Amino acid sequence: MHRKYGDRVNFLTLYIKEAHPLDEWRMDENDKQNVCYPQPKTMAARLAIANDFVARFRYPLPLAVDGMDNHAERLYSGWPERLYVIGTDGRILYKGQPGPMGYHPEEVATWLAKRFPDSAPVSAPAGAKS
Repeated sequence: MHRKYGDRVNFLTLYIKEAHPLDEWRMDENDKQNVCYPQPKTMAARLAIANDFVARFRYPLPLAVDGMDNHAERLYSGWPERLYVIGTDGRILYKGQPGPMGYHPEEVATWLAKRFPDSAPVSAPAGAKS
């Protein structure tokens, strides 16, 4: 989506509190991917995890980090993951269901395809005047 619509849409990922920290709700999948962190107790720790993620996975999108008060997470009910489309006027245009069961990037792709249809120029028939 970012590659296809990045020239028309600003993408942003917001890192909020850890969904599956070592000290709360550890999951085997985190162990398999070697992404095991305790729940950060400081902003420096939260930033370190976000920076590790960006570097390790070569994450191409802008990544913001929620404050330790979890204000953005509470405002958008983002835990553990959620997708939004927000208009230039600040209105929510698409609000996905909470993940992982309600996390459906294909719904955002469909929304974007309707909003930004490919606008490849159509060739004029041979002999047509412009």
